Amino acid sequence: MYTPEHFRVSDQAALHRIIADHPLGVLVTSQTGSLDANHIPFEFEPAVGSLGLLRAHVARANPVWQQCLGGADVLVIFRGNESYISPNWYPSKHETHRLVPTWNYEVVHVHGRLTVRDDEKYLRGVLARLTRVHEAQESRPWKMGDSAPEYIDGMLRAVVGIEIAVTAMEGKSKLSQNREPRDVQGAADKLRERGSVELAQAMEKPPTA
Repeated sequence: MYTPEHFRVSDQAALHRIIADHPLGVLVTSQTGSLDANHIPFEFEPAVGSLGLLRAHVARANPVWQQCLGGADVLVIFRGNESYISPNWYPSKHETHRLVPTWNYEVVHVHGRLTVRDDEKYLRGVLARLTRVHEAQESRPWKMGDSAPEYIDGMLRAVVGIEIAVTAMEGKSKLSQNREPRDVQGAADKLRERGSVELAQAMEKPPTA
């Protein structure tokens, strides 16, 4: 990933925050002579291994797990907040007329080694934890016990577990850091007006490099 130094994020807490807030990752593999991408919600455990561990599941009908049975080096992309930025939002534009449109965003690229985990106990654990996290805001959170055991057993047989031991992690927060403070604030104010509050807040207080 092309990352100018002023956009680079190496602070582990900042990288982990982006993954936690945006857990739907893009799993990129290359096992059949071409690239493949799958969009998968991940569970991330930063304390496991040297750089952390990603856990997830895929449909048994998805060929990606069979292609990676012997292990595979993979890339997972977690895209955070993002938005188009108009040059009209920068106060200095109206003085110099020397600015152009851009796109601000946060992203984390996770490199790792994928292992297939095709056992029921593993899958039950992954699914139970994912459900618990993402149902937490519901007034009556759904849990696997709400469904008949035979139905859940059938659903479990239809998926396969995967885990990815993280070997490297790189982050980029392109938040107008190369602009003067009044331009950053002008763009952040416009984003807030349009409902992109989280990206506006990130621009006002960029992650620690």
